[in-house]
Amino acid sequence: MKLVLSLLLLVTLNQAATAQPNIPKKKFHLYVLAGQSNMAGRGVVEEQDKVKNPKVWVLTKNNTWELASDPLHFDKPEVIGVGPGFSFAKAMAEKDTNIVIGLIPCAVGGSPIDVWEPGKYYEPTKSHPYDDAVARATAAMKSGELKGILWHQGESDSDSLKSQSYEAKLEALVKRFRKRLKKKSLPFAAGTMAEYYLDRHPYAKTINAAILNLPKHLKNTMSVSASGLKEKGDKTHFDSPSARELGRRYAEAFQELKQK
Repeated sequence: MKLVLSLLLLVTLNQAATAQPNIPKKKFHLYVLAGQSNMAGRGVVEEQDKVKNPKVWVLTKNNTWELASDPLHFDKPEVIGVGPGFSFAKAMAEKDTNIVIGLIPCAVGGSPIDVWEPGKYYEPTKSHPYDDAVARATAAMKSGELKGILWHQGESDSDSLKSQSYEAKLEALVKRFRKRLKKKSLPFAAGTMAEYYLDRHPYAKTINAAILNLPKHLKNTMSVSASGLKEKGDKTHFDSPSARELGRRYAEAFQELKQK
């Protein structure tokens, strides 16, 4: 009897681990969430962030699908919180009732753009940010169609040296993702840093300029403004309302791109 119960439990757990939306592959739209902590999310999780949406799924750390709720990421479990991903997905699903959104969390808190290259290891999280993102996106694409990448990063490059080469590195990153994922026109949206960060880190303005210039140099890219958004009290991370608003702004950018 114990053996039978153990087998039943094993089957149940296996089914839960391999769950995925019951929807045609073409209607399961996938988006990679990449960058550093403000994409991963550091906002305080509130009740509204825990409410799951049947049209929004997330790829777990173990590359299995489950209904999404915040926090989505797992880069630094002790500080993880609300980011822009969940509100983005809900806004996208609301615009098109015929699709389901699949989020692929890949952001890594503190990561500079230099570790978003093949083979680069990031010691604080013991991860390979770029390689891991490509591997997770590739695994997710077995279930759905990759529709875009959301990028929010730059705080770790806001100094006198790194900021000068950021524009070239960002453009190279977009091209690299597209080539590696075999999507030559894959939409890519990059978010700016808000005023509260610029006030304390003047070289962040150079990063923002690079992000704003991206659509001028590469097709199917967008810049998403964080203007007016607020910090949580640490002068670095968005508070929860601002993170949610940022997600909605990313959704607006993708919707506008579709209409062009």
